[in-house]
Amino acid sequence: MDAYPHLRLEREEPVNEKRPRPGFGKNPPADPRAHGAGLQDSLAQARAAAADEIPGFDNRVLFKLQAGTLPPEEIEKGFPGVEVISQEDAGQVLAFATAEALAFFEARLATLAAGGKPKYAQVVYALQAFDRWTREDRTGQALRLHGVPTAPSFRLDIELWPIERRTERQRLLESFEAWLTSGNIRVLDRIDQPGLIMFRVEVTAAQTGQLLNHRDVRSVDLPPRYGIDRELLGLDIATFPPIPAPPANAPLVAVLDSGVAGGHPLIGPALADAQGFVLPEREHADDHGHGTHVAGIALYGDVEEAARARAFVPQLRLLSGRILDEAAQADPRFIENIVDQAVRYFHGEYGCRIFNLSYGDANKPYLGGRVRGLAFTIDALSRELGVLFVVPTGNFNDIVDGEYPGVLRTERGRLLDPAPALNALTVGSLARWDSDFYAARYPNDPRHAAIAQRDELSPFSRGGCSVQSAIKPDLVAYGGNFAVDRVTGQVFGTGLGELSASREFTEGRLLSERSGTSFAAPQVAHLAARLVGELPDSSVNLLRALLVANARIPLAAVSLFDDDDAALAETVGYGMVDTSGLFRSTEEHVILLAEAALRDRRHHFYQVPVPPSLMTSGRRTRELTVSLAHCPAVRTTRIDYCASDISFRVVEGDSLTEVARAFDKATSKEAYEGIGEFLTSGRRRYGATARSKGTVQASTWVIKQPRTKQLFIVVTRNDPAWGATYSSEEEGYALAIRISDRENVHARLYSEARAQLRARARARVR
Repeated sequence: MDAYPHLRLEREEPVNEKRPRPGFGKNPPADPRAHGAGLQDSLAQARAAAADEIPGFDNRVLFKLQAGTLPPEEIEKGFPGVEVISQEDAGQVLAFATAEALAFFEARLATLAAGGKPKYAQVVYALQAFDRWTREDRTGQALRLHGVPTAPSFRLDIELWPIERRTERQRLLESFEAWLTSGNIRVLDRIDQPGLIMFRVEVTAAQTGQLLNHRDVRSVDLPPRYGIDRELLGLDIATFPPIPAPPANAPLVAVLDSGVAGGHPLIGPALADAQGFVLPEREHADDHGHGTHVAGIALYGDVEEAARARAFVPQLRLLSGRILDEAAQADPRFIENIVDQAVRYFHGEYGCRIFNLSYGDANKPYLGGRVRGLAFTIDALSRELGVLFVVPTGNFNDIVDGEYPGVLRTERGRLLDPAPALNALTVGSLARWDSDFYAARYPNDPRHAAIAQRDELSPFSRGGCSVQSAIKPDLVAYGGNFAVDRVTGQVFGTGLGELSASREFTEGRLLSERSGTSFAAPQVAHLAARLVGELPDSSVNLLRALLVANARIPLAAVSLFDDDDAALAETVGYGMVDTSGLFRSTEEHVILLAEAALRDRRHHFYQVPVPPSLMTSGRRTRELTVSLAHCPAVRTTRIDYCASDISFRVVEGDSLTEVARAFDKATSKEAYEGIGEFLTSGRRRYGATARSKGTVQASTWVIKQPRTKQLFIVVTRNDPAWGATYSSEEEGYALAIRISDRENVHARLYSEARAQLRARARARVR
């Protein structure tokens, strides 16, 4: 089968302004006097409670406002002296208020309670109550779950309110550090970023109580707990021919983990650099084997296939950054600081753009609300440096026979930090094998049963979506399986894992097998790095869009969740990457790529060059997939998190003029809302609302019958009001379109699409 370079798709000329977003408005409450009096009471109670807090770096009062859907910017506009510092779940807004602002509040509430109409009445109408940020609010998930440690002293992670103005942030840091010193609290490390201020400290139980009552403290939690298993399940491999070194200009993939066994014969020839970033020794060698196992998969992809063929030929160069110490921890420093340092080193020295980060913080399951910690750090780094992080969902280890797969959709099976990161690719795990070593040795003994069947979700994978129900994980890959002993109920994974390089190669075990989402993620990182070789000038947005456009959900996974889109969106995402169309197009499937930059409140238009042979008669399955990716700035103080919002719709029309007219600022609301997305006699996965929450988004249409109208893609940018300060005037995005007709032996998709694009190019020149 001949293969061809993917085609480039140019956008059409019109760039329409979007219909304006409706402004904020709030009707008066049923009883304005009672509303004003109730707000007066809650304000007085909140002020009294705030007086008992340990003071902060200035004399402003911290309030928790029950504000419903009221935008934070409206509060700051209506009440000078109020600074909104965070938007939380359930309509809660945290704000600092000066004495002047408190006077404004009291005067306007008094006016309302007396029957008058205060200035900025709509803001006052929208406020529901004043409250304070309590000890319970400050208690993090892990601390709430496990309680305060009983040891004489222990470590805690303290997050402060994210003050973004540098001068105020410096005052906050200096004041808080002085308070810690005066209280004999030892600082081990700190993070100082515009959207994230944290301290790692060593404290006693009594000092913990003080931290939970400090005005400037946003949250207090236990440090991360990383579940790296020390045991390696050995698999003896005889000998292999010498491994050649990759070309000097081969693409790079960086593995940030527990280090690497650089002398391993499968890894050594491709190892471009290995660095240690854990103080004080900065040792880069792997004491655990986890990093070596991950590195082997990142380097070769399907190690099992290469082992069976006895052919290990590295196509990539490997970079290894050790970010965990001998106890598999980043202590005493923050993992965020260590990752930041490692990424900047490998990006600065080598221009590396693909980073695999195979671990999750078991103390930070994502239960909704804001993204923070390491997820925020890698989202910010992704945008600043133009790099792609590939991370796992994290492992679910509390497996009980009979609970699978339903338990993976409960709070117990939620994503672990940094998996909620929106600008990264998050990878869940599928089972490749369903027969362990015992079952293979005793095929007639039913005692051992695999929990998942081939291509079903691994029993240890996690899910649950990210901010605003964004689809997560983005992708899945093979990561292993577990089996259960039907007699004892014991769960184990011997013989069901993913094969890769063993740290214990000097003892004759070149390869070992292990199970975990840690080993699914590097398979995607491997493909991303290979794409860099195919498309060296492409943005990471295009790499993400292309990977997702080529993803398909295995039928076994679809059946596991009864073809339920909601369940699939939070467990397998867009599915597993089909590599048959990833790197090259063919006549049976063609990929079209586009990159552009878009201003806020604008539309871009693309006409899809639908090949005539795709729409010939005959009942067969044809597929159209459209994928979009962008990399917005992020802010932890806003519940919607992303400073820019870019999405797409696929519509049918008789002409570009007709479609452009429908997506114009002059279009009436009724007409705009009546524009339906492209539908077929087959089905679409996922709908526009579900996919648009993420920064990489895709839908696949299964077309059973020929279509007669033309197809257009409309890309829209519609930022939140607060996003202008953090976004570029023109935000970049990438599109990948995949058209396939594999059941048609006469398909000429590539040739026909290319001919249409060439004809359009000639028309533009004329």
